Amino acid sequence: MITERELNRALLARQGLLERMPGPPGRIVEAAGALQMQYWPALGPALWSRMSGLDAAEPYRAHASGELLTGTLLRGTIHTVSAAQYPAYATVAAASKAGRWRRTDGEPHPEVTRLLRDLLDHAAEPRSADELNAFFESWAARHPGVIGDEELAWQRAAKWRPLRSGVGLVRVPATGPWGPKTPAALLAAPAAEPPAVSDALDTVIRCHLRAFGPAAADDVAHWIGWNLTPVRAALSRMADLLTFTDEARRTLYDLPDAPRPGADVPAPVRLLPWFDSVLLAYHPKHRTRVLPDAYRDIVYIKVNGQLKPTFLIDGRVAGMWSIANGRGAATLTLTPLGPLTASDRDALLIEAERLLAFCRPEAEAQHVRMAPPE
Repeated sequence: MITERELNRALLARQGLLERMPGPPGRIVEAAGALQMQYWPALGPALWSRMSGLDAAEPYRAHASGELLTGTLLRGTIHTVSAAQYPAYATVAAASKAGRWRRTDGEPHPEVTRLLRDLLDHAAEPRSADELNAFFESWAARHPGVIGDEELAWQRAAKWRPLRSGVGLVRVPATGPWGPKTPAALLAAPAAEPPAVSDALDTVIRCHLRAFGPAAADDVAHWIGWNLTPVRAALSRMADLLTFTDEARRTLYDLPDAPRPGADVPAPVRLLPWFDSVLLAYHPKHRTRVLPDAYRDIVYIKVNGQLKPTFLIDGRVAGMWSIANGRGAATLTLTPLGPLTASDRDALLIEAERLLAFCRPEAEAQHVRMAPPE
């Protein structure tokens, strides 16, 4: 039996949220098990909360050098992963339902593979969405019948987004230099021999356990966007894994050498950005190791799928934060979701001041304010 508090400490230790980890950024992202990046300004705070000595430009340098890649991966959402792990994540994402660009039934035309090859050739240099859409229209006109009429109508209605969201393309800035602006252009991912699907699945499952374990089969399946049966079969054939039972009587799997500190290990205050992976990497019914049920519908906005920035007290979500700019000043507002002790409040203010200095170094004035509890 493993308790929820022990699971919490295991998660924090692996994520660098008990003690920040040394870089470089690629190492941090691999430890974190892929960073969900639906909102590009989350990149800096996500790494800052986990990495010691991070400077504001380092995440962008890591992308410019190719150390980090950002593309549409797990569950058809945008993630940042290391270049070394991109082939495995891409293979797993492409083999999932969300990774299939075709949206109609029937056997694909044999020449469809040529379309994908030509797409990567065309995207050997950064392309905007409009440029890629023009390429698809031109290709379809030059190869009549390869994309069926029903599929063609569907793609045009979706502005070719399913094809543009394939794992073969990664995000890059339209103007060239990397920075805090959301990358708008797409580029062919670095060429690499794709692993077999079964090998890639094993790799990604181990990445998940190293980052978020101990975890159940349904946790892993939900995070990677796969059906439960093949994930459970893959876990069963990994003879070296340890197993635990959580308080919900689920079987959890873990790597034998992964850290599992005791429940009494103190956890420092930490601030997590929008869509942080630690709040999403488990089945929605089993996220309470870090997100109390009482706060779930406060930090997660179902209408638009937004996950707000949060802060952790004693390793669990205890409030939200936001940054606003105005007249040369930047203000970070902390909104507790319950009462705070004096010591927690002091630690939270110090951590928030440090994060604000990282996020808004150009601001003439920086302020941290504590809002009344919600």
